Amino acid sequence: MSLLQSPQSQPQPHAGRRTVLTAAVAAAAAGVPLLTGFGSGTAHAAAAGDLYTSNTDLYTRLPNGEGTEYARRYRRHEMLDASPDGRYPYNRTTVLALHGGGIEGGTSELCLGIAGYHPATSEPVRADGPFHDYWMFEGLRNSDNRGLHVTSKHCDDHVARSMAAGSLNVLSLHGCSAAQAGAPASRPEAVVVGGLNAGFQRLMTEELRAAGFQTIDGAKVPDLNGDHPDNICNRTMLGKGGQLELTTELRQSMFGTFTRQGRPKSTNETFWRFTAACRAAIARLEAGADQRIL
Repeated sequence: MSLLQSPQSQPQPHAGRRTVLTAAVAAAAAGVPLLTGFGSGTAHAAAAGDLYTSNTDLYTRLPNGEGTEYARRYRRHEMLDASPDGRYPYNRTTVLALHGGGIEGGTSELCLGIAGYHPATSEPVRADGPFHDYWMFEGLRNSDNRGLHVTSKHCDDHVARSMAAGSLNVLSLHGCSAAQAGAPASRPEAVVVGGLNAGFQRLMTEELRAAGFQTIDGAKVPDLNGDHPDNICNRTMLGKGGQLELTTELRQSMFGTFTRQGRPKSTNETFWRFTAACRAAIARLEAGADQRIL
């Protein structure tokens, strides 16, 4: 995608097999006709059983929900270049957790850890960084947090969109089941590596495997590949980004207590090994030639 290409000029969303089948089942159960206008620029059928067609739809229909049903957290680091004869670096990478809190457990904590902050305190893990910008949407309900899920193609939160559009890179974190990822029953702890940035995929795969994690090529799991141009992980300055889908078993292995309240304070060695691998991949990515703005 050209740096000047607008969202309206990008290819329209396509429907994956899981989206179509889930929508069909839900429609049949509700006794309503199935929406077929997946290519429409004005309305989309809910993906994978989503109740809300976008973040805007969710915010509108739950006007008093923030702080009780859901939360949004983000950090944009202050950047300054006041020198007429020098040039200073800017933050190149944003980390996203679109389905944090109780929706896809563990992704909020991973988002903070990869960005350089401790999940329990939001304080820097290392005083010298590096630090990355981050944005997350979190389910706060005691149950039925899955009802707050908005698929990545339909994320239109203004802050999230602006942060992705102002970044060279995005790493978006998600949760899935071992069956969805195609992980073997004998080893269900796995992560699907996807997104449109092939170089980022390669680096992430190399670093995660070197750290002892089982990776699965997103191209082998089309429904989890994160390769749609409208996926917010790809709405970057370069028109491409990275996405990780972690199985439930892998996410559970990273915490002593796998509850929304318990996870931030019970991160373990597996959690920090995973976040360190992701940070190493980001560092290698940011050292590339396409990361320089002349």
